[in-house]
Amino acid sequence: MPKLKTKSGAKKRFTVTSTGKVKGSPAFLSHNLRKRPQKMKRQARGTMILNKSDAKIVKQFIPYA
Repeated sequence: MPKLKTKSGAKKRFTVTSTGKVKGSPAFLSHNLRKRPQKMKRQARGTMILNKSDAKIVKQFIPYA
């Protein structure tokens, strides 16, 4: 069997923790920030754990992580 290729965009954006959860950055922080509440911008700093349905998709993009 040939090796599976990893999606380049996914390997730059997501990491898999030792317990198998997927970590990534929150969305909607690149532009149009004047429309966003201060609370949303504050809570979206740093990284977050993706929910199960999103993590399932990302794990298909990163087969060997």
